[in-house]
Amino acid sequence: MIHSTAIIEPGAKLGNNVSVGPYSYIGNDVVIGDNCIIESHVVVKGPSTIGSGNHIFQFASVGEACQDKKYNNEPTTLVMGDNNVIRECATIHRGTIQDQGVTKIGSNNLFMAYTHVAHDAVIGDNVIFANNASVAGHVHVGDWVILGGNSGVHQFCKIGAHAFIGMYSGVNKDVPPFVTTIGMPAGPAAINKEGMKRRGFESDEIMAVRRAYKALYRKSLGAEEAIESLTEDAEKYPAVKLMVDFVKSSERGIVR
Repeated sequence: MIHSTAIIEPGAKLGNNVSVGPYSYIGNDVVIGDNCIIESHVVVKGPSTIGSGNHIFQFASVGEACQDKKYNNEPTTLVMGDNNVIRECATIHRGTIQDQGVTKIGSNNLFMAYTHVAHDAVIGDNVIFANNASVAGHVHVGDWVILGGNSGVHQFCKIGAHAFIGMYSGVNKDVPPFVTTIGMPAGPAAINKEGMKRRGFESDEIMAVRRAYKALYRKSLGAEEAIESLTEDAEKYPAVKLMVDFVKSSERGIVR
């Protein structure tokens, strides 16, 4: 399962049934779980821990040192979960000591061609990065988020669960859960109704999220006033509570 032209450094640890294609490089301090497929011309460096069932396509770079000029070869890490698909020429970098020292990738994510995850980012589960989507350092992306093609997220921003970042969006503020953005800079366009339907949300909860969206973006209310008006729905609907808690905790402010 290991091609004769692949280079596996002595400190690397590979699980059962791992395939490594021609001319790929697996560095020291790399741990790769069972049933992973590493295609040809892939570079995986460490310290990195890669879970099971991941598929990394040709010319991807995973676990490389970050592009932050403050980085000085400190022993930072990348931790990745299971069943992720990392397509051609995607790049995922390790963390820095300016944060927690780790870049975290969850499970069941799809990173399409030429996507980029910068240092110290935290990516949840079931996330899709469309082609050329990129997140800067320290960005947090919640579960079930979709980033459209050529979209970009400014450092330290947070993207709430189930949000949809439209193609070519330039995100420079936090995006609440369930919100769809579009534009440069990105602004709110609607709720991610189709995504909610696909993931089994009931119609009454979808309507409650729509009401919350209108309170935040359509009634000329300040954030605190909007949150106060959603108290009753937040107690009844977990999705609305997720939005309310996110807005309350936002440090950068939300997209407007």
